[in-house]
Amino acid sequence: MIHHFMKCTISLLVMWLMLLTSCNSSKEVLYFQDLKSGNSVAVTAEAIALKIQPEDKISIIVNSRDPQLMALFNLPRVNKQMGTMGSVSSTTLSSTGQDVLGYTVDKNGEIDFPVLGKIYVAGKTREEIAEYIKSELMRENLVKDPVVTVEYLNLCVSVLGEVNNPGRYGLDRDKNTILDVLSMAGDLTINGKRTNVIVLRQEGDTQRVYGIDLTSGHDIYSSPAYYLKQNDVVYVEPNEMKARQSTVNGNTVRSTSFWISLTSLAMSVALFIMNL
Repeated sequence: MIHHFMKCTISLLVMWLMLLTSCNSSKEVLYFQDLKSGNSVAVTAEAIALKIQPEDKISIIVNSRDPQLMALFNLPRVNKQMGTMGSVSSTTLSSTGQDVLGYTVDKNGEIDFPVLGKIYVAGKTREEIAEYIKSELMRENLVKDPVVTVEYLNLCVSVLGEVNNPGRYGLDRDKNTILDVLSMAGDLTINGKRTNVIVLRQEGDTQRVYGIDLTSGHDIYSSPAYYLKQNDVVYVEPNEMKARQSTVNGNTVRSTSFWISLTSLAMSVALFIMNL
């Protein structure tokens, strides 16, 4: 009778331990739970074209049929070890194995462009900057057939928290979504809280905070933070189980390791009594 009771007790302990350790249900880890195959959902989030801000760095390349004119308006290419010179930063590697120097936007939102002088670029997209420089070169009869290309050099977002590869990630195109950036960071870990991914965005003197529920496709595609801007910070909170485990010594009465140890001890005692 006692042995039967102890066997039942051990079975219950094992079942309880299995339930305890399986901390994440499918509802906590699956994305787009409200979307099924064949569904369609409108992306109502406003598409954000990145606009240049002070301290951003951009490269500007002017192409022309006349090589001498190209050399006049383009910054030189230098070896990487030369680093930076003043407000010009060497951060983009060209096909020739050399770095393309770029312009750092000053605190007034301007860059100093060859021949044209100071150009106000803050608040403009790279297409708008390219079109303005092209029109000025033609208006001043400096270049008849210019092709102007503007690229980003240091625009990035930061990803923190429960992702596989936290860090800073560069933005090389205009429309970058939260899904793109989380993919770059290696996706969320199993301990990441998918129902409330935080996006911090500085807008003037205001720090705005957005929450995105990755388990809901409708919430993702309607969020103001679906499209990210440069300098955004994405933070993935730990889920409740991970938060409970994150203690000073990692072994308190609220941690899984504590209960595993306690269950193991109880099972050892039970087996010892059965063998008496």
